[in-house]
Amino acid sequence: MIFDVTEQDFEAQVIERSRKLPVVVDFWAEWCGPCRQLGPVLEQAVKARKSKIALAKLDTDRNPTISQAFRVQSIPAVKAFKDGRVAAEFVGAQPRPQVERFLNALLPSKADMLVKAGDEASLRKAIELEPRHANALVALARLLHARGEDDEALALLERAPSDFGGAGLQARIELQRAGTPDLQDAFAALDTGDQERALDLLIGAMPNTDGAKDEIRKVVVGILDELGVEHPLARDARRRLAAALY
Repeated sequence: MIFDVTEQDFEAQVIERSRKLPVVVDFWAEWCGPCRQLGPVLEQAVKARKSKIALAKLDTDRNPTISQAFRVQSIPAVKAFKDGRVAAEFVGAQPRPQVERFLNALLPSKADMLVKAGDEASLRKAIELEPRHANALVALARLLHARGEDDEALALLERAPSDFGGAGLQARIELQRAGTPDLQDAFAALDTGDQERALDLLIGAMPNTDGAKDEIRKVVVGILDELGVEHPLARDARRRLAAALY
């Protein structure tokens, strides 16, 4: 899928579309010689991947506002959008092998596809393929925790230390093991999918649980990470969390 994009339809054609599949934006201009070299390479590579990646071509001379917004200082500039944000980029006319690697990195790996399946066997296979795959580790840890196998869940979470959701689950397990009071209802709400009530109870408990405040914070941050930055519930909870901490 290859198309021209302008300032008027950039939001819909690039930002929103990127929530369904990667969208690569080629920032170019008619006078730019390297742009004319890179353009056909990008187009052929995207066509070879059929409908897995979209290519949007933006003329920087005719669309200066978008170019400035994304800090395009020299062209050709290529930015790949996933989930509404820039996920990867490069500047200059790159050789075909490097363009191929750039595009391949945007596509889900076999482990990613197994994580989407979500069942235990698929998650374990994903971890075999990519032992540090954070999404697979955390998803499997959630399944194990749900059936009470917390030792293995914690062992998996130790391998995903930078994942907010994983850190939140680890903190929850430790809080439950410590029998921290006033949190049972919060965890029960979380298990039923009532994130709003869980956040209310967790943040409300923080002033009375000084020794466990940081662990509760990790649980809250994990929920907020799952909700996403733009979720209205997350915005309000983030403000209340800051007030409870400081």
